[in-house]
Amino acid sequence: MARKNLLEGLAGMPDESAASNYPMRGAGRSLVRSLDELAKQAEKFLEGEAVVDLDPDAVEASFVQDRLSEDDDDFRALVEAIRARGQDTPILVRPHGKIDGRYQVVFGHRRLRAARELGRNVRAVVKTMDDRTHVIAQGQENSARADLTFIERALFAGRLEELGYDREVISTALAANAASVSKMMSVMERISPEVVRAIGAAPGVGRERWVALSLLAGKASNTANVAEVLQDDNFHQLPSDKRFEALYAALNKSARPVKKTVAARKDTWQPRDKAVQAEMKNDGKAFSLSMKARNAGRFGEFLSSRLDALYEQFLAEEGKQGD
Repeated sequence: MARKNLLEGLAGMPDESAASNYPMRGAGRSLVRSLDELAKQAEKFLEGEAVVDLDPDAVEASFVQDRLSEDDDDFRALVEAIRARGQDTPILVRPHGKIDGRYQVVFGHRRLRAARELGRNVRAVVKTMDDRTHVIAQGQENSARADLTFIERALFAGRLEELGYDREVISTALAANAASVSKMMSVMERISPEVVRAIGAAPGVGRERWVALSLLAGKASNTANVAEVLQDDNFHQLPSDKRFEALYAALNKSARPVKKTVAARKDTWQPRDKAVQAEMKNDGKAFSLSMKARNAGRFGEFLSSRLDALYEQFLAEEGKQGD
């Protein structure tokens, strides 16, 4: 039996239409190729549906957190825009599974929060859907807006895996290929969600820097160092990007081995006639010999021409000492 298309039912469309819009890759992985396609897919949830006004207090957050930032500049701008001209785009909610008259937001968390702050109803589309459809719709709508940071996407992916969703669903929800999802998971396996939340969204920090931090934070020898940084009150006063840098600097410093500097031993030699003056330096790894004065050049050539014989003599002397 053919594998069911992951996107079937997301917008109430037949499987053939979904398959034509979302080409399959590999063993049934359906990955969306552009933000425009993702945006269109998210919009299809709202097409042809009645928009209702809901009391924000009747709408609960999604069961999967996808944001770490709260009162950032973008959110403040959204509040002011809704205050000035109203809510242009409705949010998507689904009926609460256990309590009549209550709902759970699928996407539009920030618009919901803005409406709550402004003390007005939130415009919403109510659509019944299961948990799997919920997380795919939530992830794809966020990916369409492309405003989640790497670590927010990684935290979302990690939470989905904790809830039992397979990599195929996670890839579809995040519009990410298997390699990208694996990177996210490797970060979340080494650095705890509590540490991630303490740092925050870190909008200026990309994937590779998070991978580097996770490698440091994942070391058992750094557990106490992580706790010490997070317990510092000054740490929590910093902006999110600076909190990342502070923790990274603390762990990177502790990870560097302290190099012991060995002072080079210096010796000098001079014959009775003082026609050559030699200086020897030895730091245990390197030995250098430099000569100057009247006979320095000729004596240096003399030594160079006899290095083979001198080395054989050295080995012979070493052998005698070992007997």
